[in-house]
Amino acid sequence: MKKFFIFFVLVISVQTYAIDPPAEKAQGIFLAFGVGPRMPVGNLSNSTDLGYGFNIEVSYTDNDVLPFFIFAKVGFEQYPGSQSFYQETQYSNLSTSAFPLQLGVRYYFSPLLEQVVLFIPIVELSASFTYFDKLHEFKAGSGINNFTEETAKFGATAGVGLSMFLMEIITSYNYLENNQFISVDLKVRIPLFINY
Repeated sequence: MKKFFIFFVLVISVQTYAIDPPAEKAQGIFLAFGVGPRMPVGNLSNSTDLGYGFNIEVSYTDNDVLPFFIFAKVGFEQYPGSQSFYQETQYSNLSTSAFPLQLGVRYYFSPLLEQVVLFIPIVELSASFTYFDKLHEFKAGSGINNFTEETAKFGATAGVGLSMFLMEIITSYNYLENNQFISVDLKVRIPLFINY
C-alpha cells in the first residue's frame, strides 16, 4: 500500500516537482504490461489484416526529470494476411510476426480531473528497432516454393493517451519503412522500486 501511495504522489505531483523540486531525491522504477490491436496502414495494409500485440515496459523517473519518464519496451506483434490479398495472388498464407524494441520518453501533463478518478494526459516519443519474421506460403500448383523472410528495420513511434493512476490507454502511430501501423494499448502499470 505504501508503494502505491508513493507512486500516486509521484504521478500527481509531476508539475510540482518540475517547478519546485524537493530537497531529497525522489526516484521511481515502474513495470507496465500492455495489450491491444494493431491496424496496418500504407503498404502493410495491402496484404495484411488487423493484428494484435502485447508488450512489457520498464520506465524510470526522478525529481530531476519529472514530469518526463524514460522507458524501454519489448513486445510481440502478429499480423495475418488479408482474404482479398489471397484472392488476388498465389498466396495461401502470409503471416507476419514482429518483435519490436523501443527506447523513448513519456511526458505527463497536469491532471484533467482529480476528484473521483484521476485523468492525466500523456504523450510519448520513441525510437524502435524491429525484427520481422514473415512466412510466405503459396497455393498448391502455383509452382512457387514456400519460404520465410527475416528482416530488421529501424523506426519511430509517437503516441498520445490518458493515464488513470495504475491504468493507461495510449494510441500510437508507428513508422517503419513499408510497415506502418496504428496501435492501441491498454496498460497496467505497477511500481517496482520507489525511493523518496
